Amino acid sequence: MTKKEKSMEEELNEDKQHEAEEVQAKEEAQKAKKNQKRWYIVHTYSGHENKVKVNLEKRIEYMNMGEKIFRIEVPQKTVTQMKGGKKQEREEKIFPGYVLVEMIMDEDSWYVVRHTAGVTKFVGSAKRPIPAKDSEIKKIINRSTSTTQKIELDVKAGEKVRIISGPFADFIADIIEVYPDKSKLRANVSIFGRETPVELEYKQITKL
Repeated sequence: MTKKEKSMEEELNEDKQHEAEEVQAKEEAQKAKKNQKRWYIVHTYSGHENKVKVNLEKRIEYMNMGEKIFRIEVPQKTVTQMKGGKKQEREEKIFPGYVLVEMIMDEDSWYVVRHTAGVTKFVGSAKRPIPAKDSEIKKIINRSTSTTQKIELDVKAGEKVRIISGPFADFIADIIEVYPDKSKLRANVSIFGRETPVELEYKQITKL
């Protein structure tokens, strides 16, 4: 074997070694990505969100899956209702029919979650659940831990209410329109014998 031939053979061997190293690096990267914990969205039967959370937590403990399934969240917000002049607070689901699960996705963890009572499917295709974006999950969790409250008031156009705060406090107002999604309404207030339309927030009024 000539010096030139030997050099070519060495180069070929080096190329093969580089290719093998690249393949190995790709496989390791894919494995690391596969073993990365991500948030997944699980669809449940309506009204079963909290039951799914409890059932899944029990299965995680019973099946020793704590190293693959980490957190289960049912995003909720506090809603304040005014009924009979009294405030009542209740928890309301932000996304009814959905539960958030932070987990490392593999066949075992998929099986544990998918076969929990009340779960219908993962968001994504049947065999390939799609992880949610971390930025979206942060927004959802921040919304559920926010102290802002949505106030609901059982009022409708044509009814009278008393204004309890603001520049028209102690005035009686006749409701014209109600905007439940904004927790606001428009009403007429009689000032010096003249009807004046004003916009009021629910927290500014009380039912008569």
